[in-house]
Amino acid sequence: MKELAYYDGRIGTPEELMVPFQDRVHFFGDGVYDATVGGNHKVYLLEDHLDRFYSSAKALDIKIPMDKKELGELLTKLLSMVEGNTHFVYWQVTRGTAPRDHAYDEAMLGKLWVMIRPNKLKDPDVPIRLITMEDTRFLYCNIKTLNLLPSVLASQEALKAGAMETVLHRGDMVTECAHSNVSILKNGTFLSHPNDNLILRGIAKTHMIQACYRLGIQVLERAFTMEELMDADEVIVTSSSNFCLHADVIDGKSVGGKDPVTLKKIQDAVLEEYLEYTGRDSIFD
Repeated sequence: MKELAYYDGRIGTPEELMVPFQDRVHFFGDGVYDATVGGNHKVYLLEDHLDRFYSSAKALDIKIPMDKKELGELLTKLLSMVEGNTHFVYWQVTRGTAPRDHAYDEAMLGKLWVMIRPNKLKDPDVPIRLITMEDTRFLYCNIKTLNLLPSVLASQEALKAGAMETVLHRGDMVTECAHSNVSILKNGTFLSHPNDNLILRGIAKTHMIQACYRLGIQVLERAFTMEELMDADEVIVTSSSNFCLHADVIDGKSVGGKDPVTLKKIQDAVLEEYLEYTGRDSIFD
């Protein structure tokens, strides 16, 4: 199978599976999700992603229909059924099916979805372009919900501008990107927004910070400004499907490129962890 879909115990292709009309996702976007890379048929950083997934569901009182161990085994089994070496592994849980009503039955059991498709990691040596936008999302960004319309609009603006991502900011304070975390290097120090309710706790970012500690690079988890972003020695963008990319243009202005040695050390450490975890020889197929 080249691409797999799973819904509430049924397996097929994305075109084959049907979702009940009254699944609350259709009316309210009522659910949470998580995603990572599958390398060599291993779900990368599985435990970290499961912890975040169950934490998000608990924050919204959504009941996942199986425990972490069972879900981990299911994801691993489903990944083994898909052809190829590198995959995008995505899963979500919706609150369940019921006639449309804002209030819900607290005993309702959630519906589990999984999608697995081929994926290619981007070359970390190739710089990316970014744009910026005011962050107008709600104040629960730490929960990985399915309510992603602001991120959809921000991503579309990046596409129209010929950029890969949009950096979001609340006033002068940088938060994160539309679907990534953004951090900076300045004078040998790694700076990144703290894990509060204004950003999603990025697992790739967390492991990059751990790599910095191993390398003896100072880390400051504090909010930084738009001015600091534009003046940074390096601008680093991370996500669960692209671990450590760097930007050279923001809003049409050149940025970064001032500390390639430290950047490369971090990139190499992050990629080494991925290759060791998955047993791969290279990030490229």
